[in-house]
Amino acid sequence: MKLRHLLVLALMQTAIFPASAFAHQPGDDEIVFYPKKLYLSNSFDGTLITTAFDNGVLPLNGGIPTTIGTPRITWFLNTGFNLNYDFSSTVGIFTGLGIKNMGFIEKIKPLDSTVKRRVFAAGLPVGIKVGNLKRKTYGFIGGGVDVPLNYKEKGYIRRGAKDKLNEWFSDRTAAYMPYGFVGVSFAPGVYFKVQYYPNNFMNPDFVETDATLGAGIGAKPYSRYDVSMLMFSIGLDIRYSNKMKIKHKEHHETMM
Repeated sequence: MKLRHLLVLALMQTAIFPASAFAHQPGDDEIVFYPKKLYLSNSFDGTLITTAFDNGVLPLNGGIPTTIGTPRITWFLNTGFNLNYDFSSTVGIFTGLGIKNMGFIEKIKPLDSTVKRRVFAAGLPVGIKVGNLKRKTYGFIGGGVDVPLNYKEKGYIRRGAKDKLNEWFSDRTAAYMPYGFVGVSFAPGVYFKVQYYPNNFMNPDFVETDATLGAGIGAKPYSRYDVSMLMFSIGLDIRYSNKMKIKHKEHHETMM
């Protein structure tokens, strides 16, 4: 009788709680990434294309034919990081810190002369993004401000010697450069962005003093300049946004 009772109990347990229902096969583990709401990402503006507009009332260089709209392309040191917060899978905000190599090219045609002016600037953007954030397919818009750190000016006449000027925290440019931007991102994270700097790139009140004349006496080389900037960038969004977990698959079998 005891053996019969044991067999009945074993059959009832198997029918109600099949052992295979919770069987775990280590080889069937699945790695799952769960997105975070707050995360860091790399904003790598790999390629920058800038052009400039002369908004001044007086012509540059006293009426000598001069252009400043020649596109300038840079790849070096255009990077940074963003701090992101996603309210949902479709709406998020971001800010961060970045470094740009930006400037414009001035060509003085009658003299066959070219002057290149650029700054390395640190910037703080603030923006909003809307779209499929998980797949990195979204649009974004915002603004920010750049602070020039290093100014470089290089001028030359074709087939002639070059003159160079390099200054840290120079007064030759504006101290702050506010901007607005708009862009779009496509999977797997390539984005295209347009930025506009409405204020004057140069400092028209800068005085280049002459030691022989005394302090505060000299020329204002940028007095005729009122240069706004337009920038196109192609970049890559690399996220450090997901936490990894191992999900165990459970096997359920039906007793026949």
